[in-house]
Amino acid sequence: MSLQKITFGNKEGQQLVGRLELPADRHPHNYAIFAHCFTCTKNLMAVKNISKALSSNGFAVLRFDFTGLGESEGDFADTNFSGNVNDLVAAADFLAENYEAPTLIIGHSLGGAASIFAAAEIESIKAVATVGAPSNPVHVKHLFKSGLEEIVATGEAVVNLSGRDFKIKKQFVDDLETKSLPETAKALRKPLLIMHSPQDDTVGIKNAEEIYTAAHHPKSFVSLDGADHLLFNKEDSLYVGEVISGWAKRYLPIMERIDYSLRTKHQVMASLDATDEFTTPMKVGNHYMLADEPESFGGNDFGPSPYEYVSAGLSACTVMTVQMYVKRKGWPLENIEVHTSYSKTHAEDCEHCESESAKIDTFHREIKLTGDLDEKQKTRILQIADKCPVHRTLHSETKVITKLID
Repeated sequence: MSLQKITFGNKEGQQLVGRLELPADRHPHNYAIFAHCFTCTKNLMAVKNISKALSSNGFAVLRFDFTGLGESEGDFADTNFSGNVNDLVAAADFLAENYEAPTLIIGHSLGGAASIFAAAEIESIKAVATVGAPSNPVHVKHLFKSGLEEIVATGEAVVNLSGRDFKIKKQFVDDLETKSLPETAKALRKPLLIMHSPQDDTVGIKNAEEIYTAAHHPKSFVSLDGADHLLFNKEDSLYVGEVISGWAKRYLPIMERIDYSLRTKHQVMASLDATDEFTTPMKVGNHYMLADEPESFGGNDFGPSPYEYVSAGLSACTVMTVQMYVKRKGWPLENIEVHTSYSKTHAEDCEHCESESAKIDTFHREIKLTGDLDEKQKTRILQIADKCPVHRTLHSETKVITKLID
């Protein structure tokens, strides 16, 4: 994945700040816009995970902060739902002028409602996906019901939302009441995916039913069973991104693109920009992959670490070598699993080590065999596992010849 900082102007000339996530080969087949939830930002973990899943499937995703939130300019108190819709239209215009016109729009919570309204105004949008969206924007009033009386009486009030204080003005409430999402969804006539959790206690599942009933086909519903409204569980948000990716490809033009910028005469190439931290696009033969480091090490965990790739190579080589051997022997091996992990272990008992505090590279490999095999066959399979080419390479004297090229 390649992450680029983006700035563009809204209808009022204020600068909005976002991130454009590109797939590893930097050649997306479609561009998407993500609308975050009410008072959230582009950096909500669920937003990042959904965008990650989409970019892993070839989409470029622009996620940005609405006016007055996060890094974007403006005063939140002066914004409203209509302004959010205008921000999405401005984002689409920016992509069309500088990259490609977006074909997919995704919205979370109130951002989902805004996405439906924006899709009606953005001609290039061919598919819409909502996650935990209310069936009408006015639904959001219940989040600040404690201050609603003061808002009506004085024109504004400071309300606490998820531990943060926000000034809400009467114009915000009035604007909500002018919007009818069912009417907009009915007139939209664009493919719509509605995703919602039955356990959502912020925006109830009834909202999904009302949106689905209002919209015309093609429309789809996916239950996010067990998920909370903000998708705090990483598996839930990644699942959402994967489902949207698969669904959208049915309605969008998908062009296979080759990244001609990643050229090499070697078997593998890795390329890393200074702005991408550890997230490393790689060309491996005819395949494109990502390497990264875990978050605990300062990475984004968008791909396996270098040593995990080495462990993966050992595991894959082991199962291939064993299966090739047993097929030749005609043995009844139905399946083989190889579980491998890497660590550096203390080498107190290593007779060839220079000091007692030295560490040696250790691969822990466990093999599970399924099939009607006798003990003699199992023992032989373990011996064959040690003969796989990658295993032998790890045990042999290896040279790495390095030179600079232009």
